[in-house]
Amino acid sequence: MDFNYSEEQKLMRSTLRKYLTDNYDFLTRQEVVAYEKCWREETWAAFAKELGILGCSIDEAYGGLGGGIVENSIVMEEIGRALAIEPYLETVVIGAGILKRCADNNPRAQELLNGIVTGEVRIALALTEAQSRYNFCNIKTQATLMGPHWHLNGWKAVVSAAHAATHWIVVARTSGEQTDSNGLSMFIVDPNAKGITPRNYPTVDGRCASEVYLDQVSLARTELLGSPDNAWSVLKPVITEAQIALCSEGVGILEQLLSQTVDYAKQRKQFATTLSKFQVIQHRLVDMFIAVEQAKSMALMALLHYGGPDTERYTSAAKAFISKACNKVGKDAIQIHGGMGMSDEVAIGHYFKRATMIEQQYGNRDYHIRRYTALS
Repeated sequence: MDFNYSEEQKLMRSTLRKYLTDNYDFLTRQEVVAYEKCWREETWAAFAKELGILGCSIDEAYGGLGGGIVENSIVMEEIGRALAIEPYLETVVIGAGILKRCADNNPRAQELLNGIVTGEVRIALALTEAQSRYNFCNIKTQATLMGPHWHLNGWKAVVSAAHAATHWIVVARTSGEQTDSNGLSMFIVDPNAKGITPRNYPTVDGRCASEVYLDQVSLARTELLGSPDNAWSVLKPVITEAQIALCSEGVGILEQLLSQTVDYAKQRKQFATTLSKFQVIQHRLVDMFIAVEQAKSMALMALLHYGGPDTERYTSAAKAFISKACNKVGKDAIQIHGGMGMSDEVAIGHYFKRATMIEQQYGNRDYHIRRYTALS
């Protein structure tokens, strides 16, 4: 089995890493976090035009490069290394992942895919609700067809990057009981449509999310994505891709947590000697290194098994392990840095906060252990 990237994939990775190193250092990232929009237009434009990564997993028919989940994972790992907060996961991994599966004979989806490639379209998925937790089919929001229009009513919780999106994909129930996997439908929604009330707020990792209230939001029939009552067949593989992408982002963050902690231990002196000379610190750094290497292997395992009969089982194994690694390596990094590790002026604390959020997104460690056991 060949574990090596192709020459095109290596070039994309090196080009993206160089761009982020030159243009997205920690101080720049802090300015982006403080910015009201919580993302940077220049960076997004560069992703689209200079680097072309917004189309790396989109078919050439829509202006993309024709790649797939491997290309998304490469980008997500570099985003993790740079701690970038632009909505790549929400727009390209999730948004484009949904639109690609609905694009056949759907001009609206095709139009949005073209817009993602050019950087003009940004997507947010309004899926979960207050009662959902990790049961992604637990949906109360209702969509009712009345004449030529659909009408949406409900409340969506923790919609990541909703403030930055030009379009939302809202999942609503069109039939069935509250927790049925059948009976869900997806709709393209204009964030500025009448009847929508968003409440935006910052998250602990410097990003933004929103509570979205829908009150008799009227949509044309053409805003329905895919066939009615069949959204879960599209959402299920897309959520798996998002989980694998988060594993890759976690690997990038873990590498930085380790690297920056090793550098600090070599410089910081205590009792007239550097921390790296103390055996207890050496042992902890070795444990961190082992956890990071294991996390890389688990992320690669999930990637290699994607599309096979055990995709979900391997994905849950990777997500569970990487969630644990994010917790352990993050805490060790903070402890070795001491109190300054949690100050806003030091990058390590921000990496730890993002690692903590990755632990929870699309299933925490306990959820994935239970799912892995059930699938085994």
